[in-house]
Formats: sequence, structure tokens, C-alpha cells
Amino acid sequence: MRRWVRRSLWDVVPRDHRQSDAALRRRQLVTAGFVLLGAVVLGISLRIEPGSVWFYPATFALAGVWALGAFVSGPLHLGRIPAWRRHERKGEHRLVRPVLAPILIGLGLAGIFVIGGLVVREIDWLDRQVRSVLDFADQGSLPILVVVTAVNGVAEELFFRGALYAALPRHPVAWSSVAYVIATLATGNVMLTFAAILLGVVVGLERRASGGVLAPILTHCAWSLSMLLALPLLFG
Repeated sequence: MRRWVRRSLWDVVPRDHRQSDAALRRRQLVTAGFVLLGAVVLGISLRIEPGSVWFYPATFALAGVWALGAFVSGPLHLGRIPAWRRHERKGEHRLVRPVLAPILIGLGLAGIFVIGGLVVREIDWLDRQVRSVLDFADQGSLPILVVVTAVNGVAEELFFRGALYAALPRHPVAWSSVAYVIATLATGNVMLTFAAILLGVVVGLERRASGGVLAPILTHCAWSLSMLLALPLLFG
């Protein structure tokens, strides 16, 4: 288990993702512009009441901003991690796309949050924070909410662990996590912000280890979809 965690979150695989100074400056300018645009769209979406017909268009619009910003900023990479088994002849790990490990990490995070939810629901003001998020789920169609949750998870990771991470020459795990938390703070919800701190650090480490966005995307989606299904049962 310890070696598995190190391969997924800590051991950095060899890669060459160097950018020229001009490409880095361009990525930084594009990323900064889309951060401002995303803040505007987020601010508009936060004014929408649960059950409003504008909830889904606003949510997809925000996802579109993050995804477009990611692809316009420059090249993105899927990333690789060492395989579980060593190469039989060379005694070395071959590199594979991270799929199963990130999903399991996302499910593990969801399990931790579910356990924490048992405590949270006993604290009135935290319970209200969670229920304010669930108001949107209660007013929507579950199949559509699943699509919305998955699309936003992919878009956020493309931007924050793709474009923004690559635009930060120093301490990208820390600063991309801080940016993600600041974006979540705009919701004014303490529980969402706390979740963003833990999730941001974990997917940031996955991005650092694998060199790409696939692992963060799978972890984010596994976590968010699990919470979408689990929280109504826990707080219903």
C-alpha cells in the first residue's frame, strides 16, 4: 500500500515538458485572463436560486470557461505513472496512464468525507452549510446533475491542474491549490472550501507525480460523483 501511494502521489516520473520563456509568458497571460472571466461567470452563477432554469446553463458556461482557458493556454499532457509490476527483464517499472489508482484515491477521499459527514451533521451550522449545497441537488434531475458534476470536474482539473499548474514556475502544487481554494471561497460555503483544500492538495500531488491531468480528473470525478450520491443519503 505504501509503495502504491508513493507511485500515485509522490514519485515523479521522468518527462520533458519544458516551455520556452515566450510560451510560459503567453500561458501566464491567458491563464490570468480566464481566471478573471471565470470569476465573473462564477459570480453570476452564485446569484441563481436553486431550481432556476438558469442553473444548468450557468454551470455549463463556467465549465466552458475553464476548459477553453486550459486548451487555449498551451499544450496539456495526460501523464503517466509507474506500473504496478516491474519489467521482467530489466527490473524497471514501465510507465502507464494513471486510471485505476486515481479512481481508488477519489473513492477513498469520498469515504473519508462520508465519515466526516457523520460528525458534521451533528453540528448545526456546518449541517446547514452542507444542506445549502444539497438544495441544488434536490431541485434537479439526478441524471443531469451527474453530467454537470462530471463535466465540471473535468473542466476544473483541465484548468487548475493543467493550464494554471503549468503557468506556475515555482511551487505549482501549493499555488494551484491556493487558487482553487480562493475560487471556491467565492461560494461562501465553508464545507465546499474545506473540501477544496483537501482535494486540491491531493490532485496537485497527482499532477506533480504523473506530469499530466488524467489522474487529477479521474480522482476529482470519482470523489465528486460519490459525494453527489452519498450526501443526500447522509443528510436527507
